[in-house]
Amino acid sequence: MEDLRQARRRAVGARETLKHLSQGDAQRVYIARDADDHVTDPVRQQAREAGVEVVEVESMQILGRACGIDVGAAAAALIGGGESGADH
Repeated sequence: MEDLRQARRRAVGARETLKHLSQGDAQRVYIARDADDHVTDPVRQQAREAGVEVVEVESMQILGRACGIDVGAAAAALIGGGESGADH
């Protein structure tokens, strides 16, 4: 998950992750195990259809911290060209 922490470009949250999956620029998707299925199932399905790797993360809190936010996140995505930097 270090690549997500260091990513120059990332999507945070299920809505943003779905948007980037539909645009075809999500390289890897992260989903919190403790997030509600009704939130994460569409992300998981779209990632599968797009052939994008899905990585499960222990909790929303851990995923949120990895994204540099102080609240939990159900999903996040590493966006194309996401080498180190701080933008998101």
